[in-house]
Amino acid sequence: MTRHLVVVGYGMTGHHLVAETRARDGAGEWRITVLGEEDRPAYDRIALTTCATGRDPDELALPAPEPGAATLRLATTATHLDPAARTVTTATGEAIRYDALVLATGSRPFVPPVPGHDAPTCHVFRTVDDVRAIRAAARPGRPAVVVGGGLLGLEAAAALRDLGMRVHVVERAPWLMALQVDEGGGAALARQITALGVEVRCGASLLSVDPAGVDLDSGRIPADLVVFAAGVRPRDELAAAAGLARAERGGILTDLHCRTSAPGIWAVGECAAVEGRCYGMVAPGQRMAEAVAAQLTGDPEAAFPGGDLSARLKVLGVEVAGFGDVHAREPGAVEFSRHCHTTGSYAKLTLDPESETLLGAVLSGDTRPYARLRALHNTPLPASADRLLLPST
Repeated sequence: MTRHLVVVGYGMTGHHLVAETRARDGAGEWRITVLGEEDRPAYDRIALTTCATGRDPDELALPAPEPGAATLRLATTATHLDPAARTVTTATGEAIRYDALVLATGSRPFVPPVPGHDAPTCHVFRTVDDVRAIRAAARPGRPAVVVGGGLLGLEAAAALRDLGMRVHVVERAPWLMALQVDEGGGAALARQITALGVEVRCGASLLSVDPAGVDLDSGRIPADLVVFAAGVRPRDELAAAAGLARAERGGILTDLHCRTSAPGIWAVGECAAVEGRCYGMVAPGQRMAEAVAAQLTGDPEAAFPGGDLSARLKVLGVEVAGFGDVHAREPGAVEFSRHCHTTGSYAKLTLDPESETLLGAVLSGDTRPYARLRALHNTPLPASADRLLLPST
């Protein structure tokens, strides 16, 4: 007998779950219904910045399910979940019964609750509609402030710079991209970004916002436009209202199989706190989706293998990469770093001094050694550290 799978959320993780389930469900055991809040199908949110300068958002669309593979209910918000009755109710009052439910509700932007945070000049950077609003408000030559110096904040800064605005990035942490790189890498990144015309102010706390600018604990910055990109918070309100367990810091609590505290309900992606930990990147969400799809199609022991938080990317034209123990937190770990003052590039290896095992690495400005170093993660070095940091061997 055909069973009904309901997926709440149709971002990149929800899309991957549907694709994986369909690919594994050769017997056609599942009928799938997807509820998505946005009025458009799933799209590549990583490439959202390109829409700021005119790219058609439709070009970001992920491959649509084959005809009959799933029923997509776009512009549909799930407002109530009843685990006992196994139903999800939408904003129109329609109750949809499920045999299995996967919550892929993602996350929402964090907006610091400072005075003026809801002023008309303030925006967030999360969806196609957000980017459209920013593009409409941008004025070439005028000042703008991005609150947040992580990956999302730097993406927003790139969009504003491409729109011709004079951009300041404000980050509360001591350096940029503090989750992905160490202090040396963050400082090198800041120098390179500053040379490209984007002002950076780290270690600064936002106090208030008004239509003419922002006030920090270190002074005032004029701004016609403010973009909040200071992190995200998991969308766990639907699950919480239904009595599902939540992690201490938010997120729908799951085990390693992504199973929630309610039978027949899983959570994947940024809304899920796997054994209490949330992962704010696409790759771990896709691994969760694959584990759940495998369970739904005959492999009940399939589990989330853990999140690979390595990253190699280009922000504002500057190459940055990091993996493993970038902050040398392993007991006894030592660091080997080199900084090229001519090019501004920075590189660091974190090592176990006894076994000379590579525990992690940070690269800023020149990431050509990344692939070679990534392949050596958790293995003894085959050559000296300085030789491995050369672009080629």
